[in-house]
Amino acid sequence: MTRVATFLSSARIPTWGRVVAAVALVLVVLALAVLFFPWDWLRGPLNRYVSDRTGRPFEITRRLDVQLGRTITVKADGITFANPDWARDPHLVKAESAEFDIRFWPLLRGQVELPRVSLSQPVLGLQIQPDGRRTWALGKDTSDAGTVPRIGQLLVDKGVLNYLAEAQGADIKTEFGMTAASEAEAGTAAAARDMPLSYKAQGTWKKEPFAAQGRAGSVLQLSDTQVNPFPLQINASAGRTSLLASGRIGNLASLDGLDANFDLKGRTLADLYNLLGVVLPDTPTYALRGHLGKQGAVWKVGAIQGRLGKSDLSGDLAYDRSGPLALLSGKVQSRSLDFEDLGPLIGVPTGTSRTTTKTVAKAKPSSAAKQVQTAGKVLPTATLDFERLKTMNADVSYKVVDVKNAGAFPLDRFDARIVLKDGVLQLDPLDMGVAGGRLAGLIRIDANSKPALVHARLEARTLQLNQLFPRIERTEGSLGKLNGRIDLTGRGSSGAQVLGSSSGNVALLMGRGQVSNILLEFMGLDGGEIIKFLASGDRNVTLRCAAAAFDVKQGLMTSRALLLDTSDTLINGTGVISLADETLNMVLYPQPKDQSILSLRSPLKITGTFARPAAGPDKAALAGRAGIALLLGAINPLLALAATVETGPGKDADCERVLAVASPVKPPDKPAAATSAATR
Repeated sequence: MTRVATFLSSARIPTWGRVVAAVALVLVVLALAVLFFPWDWLRGPLNRYVSDRTGRPFEITRRLDVQLGRTITVKADGITFANPDWARDPHLVKAESAEFDIRFWPLLRGQVELPRVSLSQPVLGLQIQPDGRRTWALGKDTSDAGTVPRIGQLLVDKGVLNYLAEAQGADIKTEFGMTAASEAEAGTAAAARDMPLSYKAQGTWKKEPFAAQGRAGSVLQLSDTQVNPFPLQINASAGRTSLLASGRIGNLASLDGLDANFDLKGRTLADLYNLLGVVLPDTPTYALRGHLGKQGAVWKVGAIQGRLGKSDLSGDLAYDRSGPLALLSGKVQSRSLDFEDLGPLIGVPTGTSRTTTKTVAKAKPSSAAKQVQTAGKVLPTATLDFERLKTMNADVSYKVVDVKNAGAFPLDRFDARIVLKDGVLQLDPLDMGVAGGRLAGLIRIDANSKPALVHARLEARTLQLNQLFPRIERTEGSLGKLNGRIDLTGRGSSGAQVLGSSSGNVALLMGRGQVSNILLEFMGLDGGEIIKFLASGDRNVTLRCAAAAFDVKQGLMTSRALLLDTSDTLINGTGVISLADETLNMVLYPQPKDQSILSLRSPLKITGTFARPAAGPDKAALAGRAGIALLLGAINPLLALAATVETGPGKDADCERVLAVASPVKPPDKPAAATSAATR
């Protein structure tokens, strides 16, 4: 070194040249010193320093080597890093060897950024507590998210990962390893080339049995989504839900850059609330496929195709978690919907899910509604979990083109915008095709109220009478259009509770039309007409008007008007219907306008329950006329018929006045012919 300095001083070299040469010489010497520096000498001090700063034992057990630069590369032969005392597993990481890059400048600011981490035969123990403490936070305060290292790429060959999260109900053990294409099973060699890392997981997720297996690329990207995404396949099941997906992902930690096709199957979509926190309705068993993507806080599920029970489903959805409450939005539709598939949604057990209080011990209820129907009850008694409505927001349009298997409720189609905001669910607009007509309006459920407050305002327009009662054969020839309005507000956690506490009004009305006469004759016990119909068949009679209006208070429906006026018969009625007890107490007064034999007309009483209604004549009124017939029959059988001849005192009702009183909506227009007939 002295000779070099003497040479530089004696040589005829400018001063600035001597300075540059000296600096270069120093840098070369430092580079050689760094290059050949015995970094393993610092292994002991480094172990003590890291242990002191983190508050837990850290040790490089065999050898340490370092390569300096803007990104520092550390190579450790044998490494153990203990978990905090509160953790279940003893080590955060224990590996045969480790190699990782550290960015120098962020390190000066106290931030640990590791663009690349390579571990050989690692055993990892990750655990997070409900209070936010996590084993992978490197500070003494493990609840401080600022001490969590930022890891870019992760490379592993073979090892074990244990993950425990009490708040998530998760306890999962994952074993993984590299598989060469030559070692792969027949038919999987191509997958092994693209995705050499295979894995298998077992444990619990959300306290449900969990299992998963699949393959991934050799380099796992944990952050920096701008780097090329890596391939991933997964076949997983949690509880009764299974997922099969294949695609690419840019960030394994946050799932950003996810671009995959999926097949999802399960018992009910409502189970996804427990597994993923997404509020979806209770449904029958389902099988769906589509495309799944994620960018930032937004998940997108597109090209959905599949079935829910016997119904099909298609559409696109987005799930945005950027706000205080997650937002589900999109459009879905069903070309064909089986009505029974709506049962779990509205709390009516159907098909194999139907249970009663006598059999509930043997049946497992669905997750969103306890599918228990009280014996002897018609209104749905299953409890609906309205509390879930507070956990997210939604704005989804759902359209059903054709409804199948509607049974006694002739629903043809369904179209609604479903908006959920801050615990208030609203179906508005709600438009349904019913009995060849339309039932439209809104339904609003406020889950913030205790119990939930439900309001329904629906208007019925031009419902076809012959389609409204499809199971009654004798109404097939009836013609007429029914209109009405339902305006009710109630509280409860089931359909029965809401209706049983409801208040408001219900009105149904019908203008000019035709109705099956045999129904009227049965109602009036007109024996002569019944015999005639049984011999020659039914016929229709002209309906001038019909109206039924009820005031509803605390579940008790009290008639305001009850009228059926035809060319043959005028029927008035009165009474109450209890939605709380599901009981009937109605009296109908038929007054014929024609003469008929074998008529034992009397007021018709309708009593009993919704499940077991009973209808029959007022026995006291009927007994008098029957006694006269028996007395006359003892003298002369022909004279007995005289007692059953109806003189027909009934008169036409004032339809305009009755309809105006009965209906809060404008009554249907009456044809000119009907108007002139009414004035005669």
